[in-house]
Amino acid sequence: MSNDAALAEKLRQPIASAIAGQKAQYVPGICVRYGMQPGTEEEAFRSKFNYVKRRLDELSNETVLKIAYKARREYPHDALTDALLEAELPQQNIMRSRPYYSVRTGRNPQSTALTLPYVLEHFKALHQDLIGRGYFDEAFGYYCVDNGSVPGTLGDHPDSAFFIALRKKDLTPIPERVLHYSEEDFFDVVEFLFDHCSKPIDGYFHSYSGCGMHWHDFDRELGRAAFRERVNQILASYQDGYELSPDGEVLVLTNGGLSGLFDATVPTEEKENIEARIAAAVSKFRRSRGSLDERRDAVRDLADVLEYLRPQLKQVLNTKDEKALFDIANNFGIRHHNKGQQVDYDKSIWFSWMFYYYLATIHTATRLIKKKDSSSELE
Repeated sequence: MSNDAALAEKLRQPIASAIAGQKAQYVPGICVRYGMQPGTEEEAFRSKFNYVKRRLDELSNETVLKIAYKARREYPHDALTDALLEAELPQQNIMRSRPYYSVRTGRNPQSTALTLPYVLEHFKALHQDLIGRGYFDEAFGYYCVDNGSVPGTLGDHPDSAFFIALRKKDLTPIPERVLHYSEEDFFDVVEFLFDHCSKPIDGYFHSYSGCGMHWHDFDRELGRAAFRERVNQILASYQDGYELSPDGEVLVLTNGGLSGLFDATVPTEEKENIEARIAAAVSKFRRSRGSLDERRDAVRDLADVLEYLRPQLKQVLNTKDEKALFDIANNFGIRHHNKGQQVDYDKSIWFSWMFYYYLATIHTATRLIKKKDSSSELE
């Protein structure tokens, strides 16, 4: 079975589920609009899902794929989106989860981290591959042998859009300039391209003089997901590791053993005073690779969350433990600036330790508080 055939077969059920989520009287009309055979409302009322699925089974794989992209946008459905995203990220299926021999044994000089020149070479290849597949046509436009340069959403002069957004010259054309980027240039361009990447969905082939595909329908979410998945393989290998977040920000990769802290849910209903402040601190910490001031601010933000929880902490911690929690923030140049502060330590190392220490403490404290509150309700 070809890849397209396998994907179409996998998509038929979530497409049917997405359309079946609409009112029964509308389902026959939706199906006809998507090129399926007409039917009656009575048949749809008996089973909306079966009504759609039977008609999808009659269609070609190519038609099913086109319907999938349209249905995802018109009738959002998690299973359909997940199936399309999985198809958009084939690297997950072909990349080994374990390193190859020379990397695994430490005999490869590039086994620990890639330098910027190597990373830029890989990024250049990725960029050219995505250009060839039409992922930047919506934003940057394309060339046609009949019509010349056809502009995209960035207008006739996308180079100007680069300059206005990034306040930098000499970043474009990317294929010619990329190997000379600084680290900051590289990260800026990665974030800019994420914002303007979209998967081509529908178009036509212009055969004259081998002109190629001209796309007119795009899906930004799927395009960004594909770009992020592939660029993260490159970013993770650079120095100590980076990643492009789902929001399109280049962030420091989390410590492997502590990464679960960033994804774990804090058991609290205090959205503004606890959840939002933790999220802001985490974002600040991960964006602050070269800024000790922002790392200190992130530690201070977490200490402030603990201060907010302090009245409840007194009920689950003894006095000595509670005092030790705030000793770091109050006496090591985090929350106060006076002569009594101890500031003679390696901040690049200890700020990271303080951050993870406070974040882990918040998770532990909120769970202890929740456990005590639950016990009190049962008494």
